[in-house]
Amino acid sequence: MTASMFSTGHELRLLQCGREFFPALAHAIDASTIEVRLETYIFHFDTSGSEIAHALCRAGQRGVRVYLLMDGVGSPEVPQEWQLRFNDAGVQWHRFSPLGHLGLLIPMRWRRLHRKLCVVDGQVAFCGGINILDDLLDPVFGSLESPRFDFSVRVTGPLVADVLRAMVQFWRRLLFTRQMKQLAFHSARQAWETEGDSLLLASVEPDSSAGGAKAGASAALVLRDNVRNRASIERAYRKAIAMARHEVVIANAYFLPGGKLRRALEFAARRGVRVRLLIQGRYEYFMQYHAARPVLHSLLEAGVEIYEYRAGFLHAKVALVDGCWATVGSSNLDPLSLLLAREANIVVENAQFANQLLDRLQAAISEHSVPMNMDRHAARPWTQHVMDWVAYGTMRLLLFLTGKRY
Repeated sequence: MTASMFSTGHELRLLQCGREFFPALAHAIDASTIEVRLETYIFHFDTSGSEIAHALCRAGQRGVRVYLLMDGVGSPEVPQEWQLRFNDAGVQWHRFSPLGHLGLLIPMRWRRLHRKLCVVDGQVAFCGGINILDDLLDPVFGSLESPRFDFSVRVTGPLVADVLRAMVQFWRRLLFTRQMKQLAFHSARQAWETEGDSLLLASVEPDSSAGGAKAGASAALVLRDNVRNRASIERAYRKAIAMARHEVVIANAYFLPGGKLRRALEFAARRGVRVRLLIQGRYEYFMQYHAARPVLHSLLEAGVEIYEYRAGFLHAKVALVDGCWATVGSSNLDPLSLLLAREANIVVENAQFANQLLDRLQAAISEHSVPMNMDRHAARPWTQHVMDWVAYGTMRLLLFLTGKRY
């Protein structure tokens, strides 16, 4: 990414886990007067999810335009009760690319909506890795003993317009595709061009006058999709790591970097940069856990410090470089995120914000993590190594079927 992608005048608030994120999100929705747009991979109607769903309904009932977009895999169904509530309140909602009868047997269906974005009244945006899902609940494992470790950012300033534009464009595309299946081309095109969801872009200017110590923060929105932004997020990481002089800290839930990114980390460590990785230490999913293990040995050999988070499930997708560059978003450093999914990260150049994130990560490393030792990693039972390579090989095969190189 280039310097021209950044704009100044942002106020940023780092939000850790659902206990900080959900109240801030609900408050912003309840204060809305014009429009709310929300995109998420998982929308689960648990305690936290119901809180946000109620806020969306309240907004719709007072005349606010509300658009909710959920992924068709992460959010497999909307309870009938909530379908009726959304419809009665005027909430426009849609599930992106439901699997259908053949499910994930169709490689095109692996392209998921994984980004977590919200824009309220064109003035406030949220971007991060937190789904609409209670911190102490997992759709697969049920109740959790400890909350997920994850982050989001609340932002005001010029960047909000970029987030809004991306969300409007994607909604329009989905609307057009859906109507093309139901109507003749001319009538669908007309409905697309006259859709009222474009009004906010023309009528609301983002607020760039917010005060406070972080009001001048420089930031950029970095998207990943399968058209114009295929490698934008990975390039942003590689450029920041290549320019690092002192320190790189990365916390990533599903860590399986491609060759270029892995070599960037190894080269940084070998030239004297302190590189620390915080990865999942608690077993969650077979593929994501085991496929990452074969690449860790070369990182350890290069001098990269690797820590396994043990307090709960690590879900964060954040990084910082030299105390002045930071990113928070939805993108894992694995093939699913970097090659297939729609992702969104915010990149920040601001020392105060970066240091806030560093404080949170250092606490997680020192208080809740265990350092990985190269000898112990190599001396694990042979069954563990077999599972590692089976998972890694399967991941490579699946990528081959999609025609992707990683």
